[in-house]
Amino acid sequence: MRKKKPLLSLTALMVIFGVMVSIQFNSIQKPKVRDTRDVWELREDLSASKSKELDLLKEIDKYDEMLKKYGHQGDQSKEAQLTKTLKDLKEKAGFTEVTGEGIEVEISQLFSKDLTGEEVKNIPPDLLKKLINEANMFGAKHISINDHRVINTSVIRDINGTTKMDGYSLDDDAVTIKMISQQADKLYSRLNVSDIGDLFAQENFSLSISQPKKKIHLKAYDGAIQINELKPLDDVKEGKS
Repeated sequence: MRKKKPLLSLTALMVIFGVMVSIQFNSIQKPKVRDTRDVWELREDLSASKSKELDLLKEIDKYDEMLKKYGHQGDQSKEAQLTKTLKDLKEKAGFTEVTGEGIEVEISQLFSKDLTGEEVKNIPPDLLKKLINEANMFGAKHISINDHRVINTSVIRDINGTTKMDGYSLDDDAVTIKMISQQADKLYSRLNVSDIGDLFAQENFSLSISQPKKKIHLKAYDGAIQINELKPLDDVKEGKS
C-alpha cells in the first residue's frame, strides 16, 4: 500500500496543475468578438496574450522541475510538497484571501450632470479592461474590483446598459480597485505616467491612484469556475473528439 502514495500524490498534483492550466489557456484562446478593434487595441491584446503565454511556459518549467524532485523524496516529503503546491495554486488562482503591499485606484464621476447637462454614463467595459491589463503588465499580481476578485476567467462587459464584472454591477458612484504587487512603487509610478488617466477623463471619469500601502487585503474569489472537459494528452495529439 505504501508504494501507491507517491503515485497518488503525483496524480493529484497533475490533476490540479491541469485544471489551472486549462483555466488560463481557456482565457487566452477564447477569441473576443469585436469587429471595431483598431491597431492600438490589437497590439494591446497581443501583448497581454504573449505575457500570459510566457507565464504559462514558466509555470510548466517550474512544475517539470518539481516532478523531477519528487522522485528523490520520501512519502512524507512528497505529501508536504503537494500540500504547498496546492496552496500556491489556490492563491494564484484567486481562491484564497491575500494580504500584501499594493495600491488602491478609485474611479469616480469627474463632472456632475448639473455641470455637463448630460446623463451620468457607466464606466466603459473596454476602458476598465485596459486598466486591468496595464496593471497586470506593470506587475500587479492580485486585483479586486469593489471587493470582488479578478481572475483569469473574469468577464467585464455591458449588460443592458449596466457595466458588470462576473455578474456584479459596477455602476456605483465610486469604483474601488485594489492591487497587490511585489513592486508596488513601480506599479504606482507606471500607472501615473500612463495615459490611462487621460482616457478615463475623456469619458468624464476621474482616476485617483493612492500612494503604495504596506497592507492591502483582498477577499477570495467567490464565484464558480467553468472548465471545458479535460482530455487525455494522447487524445489531443490524435485529434480525437
